[in-house]
Amino acid sequence: MQFQAPRGTSDVLPHEQEYWRFFRSRAEEMAARFGYERIDTPIFEDARLFVRGVGEVTDIVEKETYTFEDRGGDLLTLRPEGTAPVCRAYLEHGMHNLPQPVRLYYLLPGFRYERPQSGRYRQHHQFGVEILGDADAAADVEVIEVGWRFLESIGLRNLSLEVNSIGDAQCRPRYVEELQAYYRPHNDRLCPDCKRRLEENPLRLLDCKQVSCQPIILEAPHSVDYLCDACESHWDTLKSFFNVLGLPYKLNHRLARGFDYYTRTVFEVTPPVEGQQNVLFGGGRYDGLMQELGGRPTPGVGFGMGAERVIANLMRQEIPVAEESGPRVMVAHVGEDARRAALGLASELRREGVSAVLGPADRGLRSQLRYASHIDATHAIILGDDELKENTVVLRDLGMGEQEEIDHSLDLLVRRINGAAEP
Repeated sequence: MQFQAPRGTSDVLPHEQEYWRFFRSRAEEMAARFGYERIDTPIFEDARLFVRGVGEVTDIVEKETYTFEDRGGDLLTLRPEGTAPVCRAYLEHGMHNLPQPVRLYYLLPGFRYERPQSGRYRQHHQFGVEILGDADAAADVEVIEVGWRFLESIGLRNLSLEVNSIGDAQCRPRYVEELQAYYRPHNDRLCPDCKRRLEENPLRLLDCKQVSCQPIILEAPHSVDYLCDACESHWDTLKSFFNVLGLPYKLNHRLARGFDYYTRTVFEVTPPVEGQQNVLFGGGRYDGLMQELGGRPTPGVGFGMGAERVIANLMRQEIPVAEESGPRVMVAHVGEDARRAALGLASELRREGVSAVLGPADRGLRSQLRYASHIDATHAIILGDDELKENTVVLRDLGMGEQEEIDHSLDLLVRRINGAAEP
């Protein structure tokens, strides 16, 4: 039997790791630039956290969570998203006592049982940021700018920002009534999921991807036409802030996002490619979530960014991601005594901060040097009987194709490998 990675998951192979290192390092750098601090939450949580936070009548909770009972009888869920766990941690650890707002970011794996396709995986990875304790529209535009500037910094261009406002607990009920009134005459043309959403979760009607529902969505009433005074003021301020920062945006009346906790602002950023699964990051405001989780009213706003989708776009656009790295040395050896000496020399080089690899055993010098080229070594150090007798080594610069015989001195070797001339 030949085992394979579970459906909807993938291995990150060595030649792909540079993209992941690039993504993580640049994400942490951008988060720090905006003043965010890292938080890590458990991979699994109490299942009730996502029912109360994300919403019981959502595709994620109904169809996509990995939920199980552990040996102690507790019902747990593998984390499908990052916001609800961060809010749980905020409440549990009394972060409301810190100076507000609190800015947090995370890099985490998430799990959703959904049909795998390009850009959508059952195990996925997210970069996310959250601002907790700030109701101003400036917080909304800030989290969007974090994601936008990050994507710009790694070389992605021609991005599209779509935004909408879906109101709050004061004005949304009226909009929902109008939405239901519009949809009911079309009930016989709706997909099975939308027939259920019509009564249980009407905003999800705007999120439907079924072809049969698209003409109905196009004529649906717009949420921004039903905003109360406070939500309209927030919406107008947000749009003016986009202009201040020079962030181009487009109003998308269909945008509602997939979680129940969103209020007012929702947004998505996409690259210039076709397809439904091409959102690079998205999010919004969730001013009622803390209360749903048992805390006092605390405004919040944030986004989640799909690492796999961003990396796929880096590869598709052939954007270089190689970071500057130091020299890498392979210590080649000819003979058993030389192999022992090479083993010790490689260890000494590593302790001096030089990346060093021992040449493969039972191979000739030429084969070892081919291996050095294969692993992208910058230098090769060659040890044989003559070198051991004379207490010297041969240092070969693999990039220049030049070599020299020098004294077997660790300090001298390190200086030469690092490009410093002999004093």
